[in-house]
Amino acid sequence: MSESATAPASPAGSLRKVVTASALGTTVEYYDFTLYATTAALVFDKVFFPNASPLIGTLAAFATYFVGYAARPLGGVIFGHFGDRLGRKNVLIVTMLMMGLGTFAVGLLPSYSSIGIAAPLLLVLIRLVQGLGMGGEYGGGLLMALEYSPRERQGFFTSLVHIGTPAGVLIPVSLVAVLDAVLPSSAYAGWAWRLPFLASILLVGVGVYMRLHVTESPEFVRMRAQREVQSLPVRDVFTQRPGTVVLSVLAKIAESGLFNIYYVVAITYVTTELNLDKRPVLIAVLIACAVECCTLPYFGALSDRIGRRKVYIAGALFQVVLAVPFFLLMQTGSFWGYVVGMTLGLGLGHGAMYGAQGALFANLYPVNVRYTGLSVTQQIGATLGGGLSPLIGAALLTAGHGHWGWLAVYCVAVALVSSLAASRLRNGERQPDPSAPQEQAVSSRPSERTSAP
Repeated sequence: MSESATAPASPAGSLRKVVTASALGTTVEYYDFTLYATTAALVFDKVFFPNASPLIGTLAAFATYFVGYAARPLGGVIFGHFGDRLGRKNVLIVTMLMMGLGTFAVGLLPSYSSIGIAAPLLLVLIRLVQGLGMGGEYGGGLLMALEYSPRERQGFFTSLVHIGTPAGVLIPVSLVAVLDAVLPSSAYAGWAWRLPFLASILLVGVGVYMRLHVTESPEFVRMRAQREVQSLPVRDVFTQRPGTVVLSVLAKIAESGLFNIYYVVAITYVTTELNLDKRPVLIAVLIACAVECCTLPYFGALSDRIGRRKVYIAGALFQVVLAVPFFLLMQTGSFWGYVVGMTLGLGLGHGAMYGAQGALFANLYPVNVRYTGLSVTQQIGATLGGGLSPLIGAALLTAGHGHWGWLAVYCVAVALVSSLAASRLRNGERQPDPSAPQEQAVSSRPSERTSAP
């Protein structure tokens, strides 16, 4: 395919279409993970692990949740490889189908009482497939937006893609809250929990349609035309930029991990440890996510003006200060306490980090290994942060006999680690110039370059 055949006819129109399609992909991704995490906290212990105690059942459900995260780094490497060699667009269609059809399949899965041990085993298998797809989804979707954006506004446009994250929380939690309000609790636990999983097919259909109608990233087209495709991108990322990988993964942990603390572990704490109604805390999460949909573009635009590292580190340090007040607000059992705590955590702390993150991390890597590099950073960091934090949070609540003290220590520790790691990232403030030969390949050795297939 020639460059002229894939070049966008209208840059402004293509950018809008690409950003919308990428945001839909992020929405599908977080729709699944949020829906699974929320349902795991509320009913999955009874549906798939009925013979365990409530706490052990919740831990088992969160362990299955982690399986999806554990598969994401491998998915990032696999789909990053093909995204860097063959292009972003087609890979993104495959990853969306893997994610969305997996979510739909969970809604059809029989319970433990119907098919026994096969039920949780099938759940694990579905989570593995979804995790592989999700591993390749984020990097490609964000890069499409970044590589279409004007250099001076990359923070803003990639933050629009990130709106899919709070939207991906907002939609399923809204569905769960509505079902919980209009149906008896026995109905939700018995069958109604399946409805949000089945409804995901609508988002998938729209997302696939949008992606079929976007053109390939212009930077990838230019790089491919100049025959700068890498034969094995993952090798180059880990051998040429190991320090960048380690620092960016550590910088990612707090953004992903504390996001899950604010809504997954907090819901578990309120409903399991405090034995309070889940409805007020679910509504508080909805309000906080709606606020974050508005704050993300602000922080993205701010990162374009004052620097991405500054905004990212400020968000991490804000969450250091917030850790104890957040749990004190949860402990009040007050609806407005929940709203204030969730809004500060998600709308400001997480919003600042996530708003600046896309352009910051993507620009750490040159175009021809960028899909792989960004996917590795995102998925390993998300696994160590968001994947483990529900398990760690539940374990720390158990160790503290239901008190949140150790959990607050964990929040402070990961926020400090991430802020320190982000302060050491020396690239990422602006996109490398694609016309500069030194920016197009990790190494200039001829043996590491190959023509595109």
